[in-house]
Amino acid sequence: MATIHATAIVDAAAELADDVRVGPYAVVGADVRVGSGTSIGAHCVIEGPTTIGRDNRIFQFASLGAAPQDMKYAGEPTELHIGDRNTIREFCTFNRGTSQDVGITRVGHDNWIMAYVHIAHDVQLGDHTILANSATLAGHVHIGDWVIVGGLTGVHQFTRIGAHAMTGFQSHVSQDVPPFMMVAGHPLSVHGFNVEGLRRRGFSRERIAQIKQMHRLLYRDGLTFEQAKEAIARLKGAVADEQADADVQAMFDFLAASSRGIAR
Repeated sequence: MATIHATAIVDAAAELADDVRVGPYAVVGADVRVGSGTSIGAHCVIEGPTTIGRDNRIFQFASLGAAPQDMKYAGEPTELHIGDRNTIREFCTFNRGTSQDVGITRVGHDNWIMAYVHIAHDVQLGDHTILANSATLAGHVHIGDWVIVGGLTGVHQFTRIGAHAMTGFQSHVSQDVPPFMMVAGHPLSVHGFNVEGLRRRGFSRERIAQIKQMHRLLYRDGLTFEQAKEAIARLKGAVADEQADADVQAMFDFLAASSRGIAR
């Protein structure tokens, strides 16, 4: 049986794995499913429909699965899905999705989510991200794998941040941030690419050189957006490394799908 503190309130319809731990004064509602090895801290409130995977550590005072902060929401049966091995620190708020989008707010695996982070309706958060204290993701934001979002950063609704990108402290993100780039400030500007992060993740010198070239085409060579996009597409096959080609394809696909324009 799950270990549930005597002061916690767990709805009889909630589904908790046998080794889940629920702390003092926590409230777990119906339509909540929690996987093996997950711990829920004191005073947390988890509403459903919410699915939480394995080995998550949820610290005290988090609010997960509440109705979206969207005035169009009229009680539709939307959901929150949280993956495995995430750390969710104090006072985080994750809302369910809306029927105007996919209806599911998703948090992936192995994310490090610090205190006071807000994840709004229909956000799609990848794997291995770091969201620093008080980062705020508005509705419909998409965040790729390995992204770092600096403290007190605000991300505008419908904005996307590509894989391996990084935002500085207190950034105002209102346009798409391409993969691998480092951005900061208000107005937002690009300050190179995330070379140190890529090295730490084992990127080869050839892959890093290819990413440096994509950064140059986008931000240093005076090309229009369309010209830069076409030049990036021509980089495929330039390096004898399938992963480098995958990086080029990821960048091209991201740019091709951008509807808000990219941070320049």
